[in-house]
Amino acid sequence: MTTSDRLVLGTYPTPIERLESLGLWVKRDDRVASLYGGNKVRKLERLLGAARAAGKSHLLTLGAAGSHQIVATALYGRREGFEVEAVVVPQPSSEHARRNLRVALASGLTPVVAASWPAAPARVATHLRRDTYVVPLGGSNATGSLGFVDAATEVAAQVADSAMPEPEVVVVAMGSGGTAAGLAVGFEVAGMRTRVVGVAISQPAPILAVMARRVAKKTAERLGLSRAQVGRAVERIDVDRRWVGRGYGWPLPEGEAAMRAAAGVGLALDATYTAKAFACALALAREGPRGAVLFWHTLSTAPMEALLGGAAELPPDLARLFR
Repeated sequence: MTTSDRLVLGTYPTPIERLESLGLWVKRDDRVASLYGGNKVRKLERLLGAARAAGKSHLLTLGAAGSHQIVATALYGRREGFEVEAVVVPQPSSEHARRNLRVALASGLTPVVAASWPAAPARVATHLRRDTYVVPLGGSNATGSLGFVDAATEVAAQVADSAMPEPEVVVVAMGSGGTAAGLAVGFEVAGMRTRVVGVAISQPAPILAVMARRVAKKTAERLGLSRAQVGRAVERIDVDRRWVGRGYGWPLPEGEAAMRAAAGVGLALDATYTAKAFACALALAREGPRGAVLFWHTLSTAPMEALLGGAAELPPDLARLFR
């Protein structure tokens, strides 16, 4: 595969908007595509491009039962002619997460149940085929993160066109770390001063930091950056651990307040990822003095009802994944 292998799934550039009353800016990747938006689209452009270039016809991914990665892979994978299978792992129950899995099933996903995260790798291994391309957790590897190198250079062009001042920080939810990693490398490529604040949404937060920096290093090396550039890209990533709360999938009081503030300016958030990240962005904007704070909106806000296609409620073995 080359760095140019890509299936274009989104419409670019996504807008940057000023949230005057809240003192920050927002990058509207929630609107990256009409079918399904959010941060998985840019990663899948590179991952599906790599799968096609390799002649693969079967996609295998993994994640929590209500994972946005699984939904996006199911939707775009099937649209592009791939069979899609996913190893699904239990998570805290919410209507949002349950709906995500229902949409994925309605899109033709074949689910493989794993009883726990430690059991997931073995389940992945038993479902590998000669024609399989593995889409990693969260789409986060050097291939997927190239999509966010693209995104950072997109922001650089928007700054040059006076869409906003050069951001001091970009705030993004951090699950598997690939979004933050690609942005950090992209800002280094673009010669910007911007740092990336990854908001940890699960434990152990220190491991998320290691994952993100490792992916940033591999992405930068893949692009042929110098040793000094690789080091600077990795150092651009800060991980904010204040917003984890009880962990993945559990709402946070500050997140619920952030959701209300966001609703007041027309933004829809989810409790697992974007509410925690938006709470961080609001805190950074209030802390000042600092330069522009840009919140990267990673949740799809495309309508989901039509995607359910009359799908029934979850069968018992899948319903039990939500605890």
